[in-house]
Amino acid sequence: MRHNADYALDDLDAVRALVDENPWATLVSHVPGRGLVASHYPVLVDDGAEGLALVSHVGRPDERLHELGAHEVMIVVSGPSGYVSPSWYGTSPAVPTWNFVVAHLYGVPEILSDDDNLAVLDRLVTRFEAPLPNPFVMHRSLENTEYAERIVHGTVGFRLPVARFDAKQKLSQDKPDAVVDRVVAALRAPGPYVNPALADRMDAIRPREERHTR
Repeated sequence: MRHNADYALDDLDAVRALVDENPWATLVSHVPGRGLVASHYPVLVDDGAEGLALVSHVGRPDERLHELGAHEVMIVVSGPSGYVSPSWYGTSPAVPTWNFVVAHLYGVPEILSDDDNLAVLDRLVTRFEAPLPNPFVMHRSLENTEYAERIVHGTVGFRLPVARFDAKQKLSQDKPDAVVDRVVAALRAPGPYVNPALADRMDAIRPREERHTR
């Protein structure tokens, strides 16, 4: 990812929150003799870890495709993103751009035992079922528990201690306040590029005093 100090996201807690809010991730490996391999899975932050660590699982045989645990991998997590039209700026000259939030997280995966993998599966189910009016918990019945214990063998759980990360949030920070106001307003307005999540993210990084005076 191209380095740009104006857009760098270096705060560990902010990156942890980005993962928590956007758990659908891309797992990328470079495998000798095979080249690049990519898969897509939900990930969770390991709350008990020092620093930052992620947990998830892959379906077999993805662990062999990635040679999981044998070398460093990259996990890509993306937050809100969207097109920004120069017609929104109210200034000239101007060019279109794309605002986004993304993190590249690197580390060597640790393969989990079946018991730990099952615990991660339980966490994943709980995480995504919790907002529903009638959550389908994994251990809602003995039959369902037994089923989960059978299917867990079709997956390989892993924990990724993040050794380093490269994260960026490009959210018009280099633009005057009045331009940012107009972009945020356009993203909230009805139309082909309505994007309230991106508008919220742009508002969230602005100094508190700026937000309170608008």
